[in-house]
Amino acid sequence: MPRNSLTSPPTEQTRQDRLISRLEQPAWNALSQGNPFVDWRFLSDLEQAGSVGRGSGWIPFPLIERATDGRIECAAPAYLKEHSHGEFVFDWAWARAAHGAGMAWYPKLLIASPFSPVPGPRLLGSDRNPRAAGRIIDRIQDTVLSHGLSSAGINFCSEHDADLLEQAGWLARYDWQFHWHNQGYGDFDDFLAALRRRGRKNIRQERRKVFDAGWAFRWVDGNNLSAQELALVNRCYLSTFALYGNRPMLNDVFFERSARAFGTGFQVCIASLEREDRACAVFWRSDSHLYGRYWGSLDDTRDVHFETCYYQGIDYCIREGLQVFEPGAQGEHKIRRGFLPVKTRSYHFIRHPGMRHAIAQYLKAEDHSLIGYREHLESLSPYAE
Repeated sequence: MPRNSLTSPPTEQTRQDRLISRLEQPAWNALSQGNPFVDWRFLSDLEQAGSVGRGSGWIPFPLIERATDGRIECAAPAYLKEHSHGEFVFDWAWARAAHGAGMAWYPKLLIASPFSPVPGPRLLGSDRNPRAAGRIIDRIQDTVLSHGLSSAGINFCSEHDADLLEQAGWLARYDWQFHWHNQGYGDFDDFLAALRRRGRKNIRQERRKVFDAGWAFRWVDGNNLSAQELALVNRCYLSTFALYGNRPMLNDVFFERSARAFGTGFQVCIASLEREDRACAVFWRSDSHLYGRYWGSLDDTRDVHFETCYYQGIDYCIREGLQVFEPGAQGEHKIRRGFLPVKTRSYHFIRHPGMRHAIAQYLKAEDHSLIGYREHLESLSPYAE
């Protein structure tokens, strides 16, 4: 392998096309625990829209275990990755280390929901059939070894998955996200009453500034989005990526397909000024959770972002009786708005013994710093004791 390359040549196996959309939707979704980001519809829409597939660096490589009667007992939304974009558990330093040692890091195998830092099942069915999930883990490891891949990663996995991966001896990595939990609030003011005085005051000031400026907000579900509203979703999504100079991986085809496929499970909060739609945030929901995903604005306005992405979402959860609101990755600023730290997990299988040892040492140091960071985060809680 040339020392100046991070990528090894493709093999016949990695050239093969495998698509989640070709697998049985009811059987797959029966294992998804209601999480929309490993739902067959979400993953299939990404394929149909070209957001994943050849040329994207995300090549679908789903793994399944079937029972003797042909039923899917366990499944993993796996991808051959040709880069590390869109993962939210970043391994750029590992890739550079491999490069410096003359080893290719790509392609690697990733079990994840593309572009979605949302915790949930990754070994689908592990809660019901841990033996089948164990066989999937074996297949993942065999795939890395037989295809000459550098590694396999499982990002934002569930506790059931984590238990099995711990037993299999994979390297563990964790981080913190910020989630809001519904404590049976009757309305938004009831939620504010649970906060310290300063927190209540800051949130009321932020909200008042937005509404005094004339902004209005409405929620529209996937069944009722007009063509103009869907165009706004795509335009706002592109505006965010243009702002930060990143490559947008989603497109108008994906948003339209997902809206129609999920219906009321796909929600958009639209912000308008003087009756003109100027910003929006895209959400998915389950029976218990609201997931905030994509925000964009045609105006440069900080306070409208907080209202659309956070306060409107909290209000929606209270109104709809949802228990948890996950607004996305990162963002310590979310704490003072009522979101508290929650541990997320990823696990890693490294083929090369030397790289495995080096990464294990890296993770040990990272874990130590994250423990201190958690203590800092707990000191920032806005809730009254």
